[in-house]
Amino acid sequence: MRLFAIRDYRHLFGAQVIALFGTGLTTVALGLLAYDLAGPRAGMVLGTALTIKMVMYVVIAPLAAAYVDRLPRRTLLFLLDVVRGAVVLALPLITEVWHVYVLIGLLQAASAAFTPTFQAVIPDIVTDEADYTRALSASQVAYTMESLLSPVLAAVALTFMSFDWLFLGTSAGFLVSALLVLSTRIPDARPSAHTKAWDKAAAGIKTFFRTPRLRGIMALNLVVAAAGSIVVVNTVNYVRDELGGSQSHVAWMLAASGTGTLLAALALPRVLDRVAARTVMTTGAGVLVAGTAAAVTLIATGLTTWIGTAAIWTVIGVGMALIVTPTGKVLRASVGRNEIPEAFAAQFSLSHLAWLVTYPVAGWLGTSAGFTAAWSVLAVLAAAGAAGALLLWPRHDGPKVVTTPAIPARQAPGKDRSTLSKAA
Repeated sequence: MRLFAIRDYRHLFGAQVIALFGTGLTTVALGLLAYDLAGPRAGMVLGTALTIKMVMYVVIAPLAAAYVDRLPRRTLLFLLDVVRGAVVLALPLITEVWHVYVLIGLLQAASAAFTPTFQAVIPDIVTDEADYTRALSASQVAYTMESLLSPVLAAVALTFMSFDWLFLGTSAGFLVSALLVLSTRIPDARPSAHTKAWDKAAAGIKTFFRTPRLRGIMALNLVVAAAGSIVVVNTVNYVRDELGGSQSHVAWMLAASGTGTLLAALALPRVLDRVAARTVMTTGAGVLVAGTAAAVTLIATGLTTWIGTAAIWTVIGVGMALIVTPTGKVLRASVGRNEIPEAFAAQFSLSHLAWLVTYPVAGWLGTSAGFTAAWSVLAVLAAAGAAGALLLWPRHDGPKVVTTPAIPARQAPGKDRSTLSKAA
């Protein structure tokens, strides 16, 4: 494939895959650690830890985008990987719930700076539009392979060892990722059009609010978060307490969701060549609304079966891929090249703001009032987000997302940036 002939992209993609698999192992191990420390209240502990994660993402991602053009991006990504590896290495040593919260805060602060910086690097390395579309798909496949295979690897590993050893795998993954990043030739960020740090941090968010298709994406973020929170937060307690499963069963159920995401991501590149991104993403919203409604029906009627649960988790995985995969392409078509880091950071922050709302619902309400109440609220939020996307993202946005790189304002004769954004 021509895309993987690009050496720097190949190394970065390898770094992404290895770090993702490490993160996937941490996700499984963290849920089991929460269950080990808190038992039936594991959902509340995990919900709190993930809420801390979202706070870090919402606050730090825009600030990272504001300062990234002042730092060498390769060095920054390398150091952030090293920090993440060191923090994860300490997780097996903790004995108190509050230790989880402190270390997760440190870990996610580093991830909040790493991810939008990494995402903004790819368009500077993969400049061909068709190759960039494939890079987005490859990135989503990597995410979905992680969500599928990490739980499977964890399930196999847990047959022979305790979950503490999974954290060691994560730490090793981050360190290998750091070495691969160090082997690349990542160009430094282009100077932003904004000189003040606050203006840079706010610029991407302002673009989202003034651009119709990006307002639609904000609504779709809520749909993804509402459905995804059921899987991420509640799978541990649901499998262990409702279905009577083991630690490895938890991993296999998470793999069911990953299977759905993987199947959708593999099919999407050809679909996006022929079908408008709005159509694909709103279809994904409909799938997620149906998935959350099915989950509520399952738990409310007491018909909790392994097959039924796995089917619903798979549907949720499909819906998430339909929304998440085209997002980068929509962002790139909506802003100028020197605004790409700000746009990706804004999406990173705004999408996790949605998770900041839904994680506590799944964790705290799920623990105090039960799954039926929590999942009903999440189903309502998913439906509200889907309806909002249909209203905010107009049909006349065009048959397809524009596939040529957006031109910075200073290069666009006769049009300024705000005009281009409103036209989107």
